Amino acid sequence: MRSEDTPAGAAVAADPAAHPEPALPTTARPRTLLAAALAAGAALALGGCGGGSGTAKASSGDGRSAARPHSASASPRPSSRSLSPSPSSSDSGPASDSASKGRPLAGRTVVIDPGHNIHNADHTTEINKLVEMGDGKKPCDTTGTSTNGGYSEASFTLDVSRRVEKILEAAGAKVVLTQNGGRSWGPCVDERAAIGNKAHADAAISIHADGSNAAGAHGFHVILPGRVHSSVANTGPILAPSGVLGRDIRAAFAHTTGSSPANYIGDGSGLVTRTDLGGLDLSTVPKVFLECGNMRNATESRNFTSPVWRQKAAEGVASGLTAFLTRSTG
Repeated sequence: MRSEDTPAGAAVAADPAAHPEPALPTTARPRTLLAAALAAGAALALGGCGGGSGTAKASSGDGRSAARPHSASASPRPSSRSLSPSPSSSDSGPASDSASKGRPLAGRTVVIDPGHNIHNADHTTEINKLVEMGDGKKPCDTTGTSTNGGYSEASFTLDVSRRVEKILEAAGAKVVLTQNGGRSWGPCVDERAAIGNKAHADAAISIHADGSNAAGAHGFHVILPGRVHSSVANTGPILAPSGVLGRDIRAAFAHTTGSSPANYIGDGSGLVTRTDLGGLDLSTVPKVFLECGNMRNATESRNFTSPVWRQKAAEGVASGLTAFLTRSTG
């Protein structure tokens, strides 16, 4: 489930005024630009994270249970990321030269936010602390959900985020992870947003998986920021670019993974607008959440536990980000 769970009655309808519908991009150009990067990404060990010998308690998907997720086993290398300004494309030659060398994202900064933390269940006091967000206060974080077999959302999101990182770095981007498995809990949702803001990211994405127990619930959806204007938040400037980013992610993720838009939320569009997520409300850079599917669905749970499918998911995310970033550079 998401870092901040859906309260009863929360607005989740799409907001056409906030996110005007552009023509969906073709995937040919970004996929061509990413060819070399994806080849490099495929070298990532497919063993992934996840596993562990503990038994995870199945969450209801609403964040109420303090499930203890499986520990992540060795994954692609941890790295510490500085938040210094992104290098200019001149550091690696003219932009055209970088693109011709398979580096279409040279000079671009991307923040990837792996939802939750595999150790959150050990720190319930800390993650239940209330923090300020756009429309009030909410808990710092939650434990997330898991498959019925016990594979945790936190393990999944960290594994996919590391795979995306590898692909984007091969394409020339500077990548910042909000956490890379080294923290004992968190970060809180306000800090997750602040990391993207401090990095002056060209795009940010928070990677999650849902935990709906609705009968037959399946499919992915992208969460867009809604209009929030308060003493600590103003999403107005990021609404339009976030809408474009969300549609690029939707198109690329569906194309690469073969997944369908969620059938239980978003009216089948794969897009949902929310104003109750601090990670979006507090962002000053274009940002979306991606719910990669429903961990409680038997078919999709097999996808989540498959290293091959997790690589496809990462390639879909990377392709969508590339479409957005190359579109915005012309």
